[in-house]
Amino acid sequence: MEKKKTLILGATDNPGRYASLAAHRLVAAGHSIVNIGVKRGEVAGVPIQSAGAALPDIHTVTLYIGPKRQPEYYDYIIQTNPKRIVFNPGTENLELEALANEHGIETLRACTLVLLSTDQY
Repeated sequence: MEKKKTLILGATDNPGRYASLAAHRLVAAGHSIVNIGVKRGEVAGVPIQSAGAALPDIHTVTLYIGPKRQPEYYDYIIQTNPKRIVFNPGTENLELEALANEHGIETLRACTLVLLSTDQY
């Protein structure tokens, strides 16, 4: 299986949140992660940082922030130029999907945890 460097947007060190669970499962599956979140901390052994300069070599952005908070990250996501964006349940956003598609970025309405558990990630 191809290892996919994944940016987790909405990362948190709260073990009760799906973003935290996804971080741990991604690392366990051998994928490298970049954690972007509001609060500092660490999850799955990787520091949580704020969005800054666009990052190279990101294969997937997996979203864990709702559509109302996403517009402030549009430019960051597009400049990062991932191969795909996973819209986890509750993060669906037609505007961001259209913007991503305009830039040749695949969009997927799915659950990262389900994709991992069914070997579809």
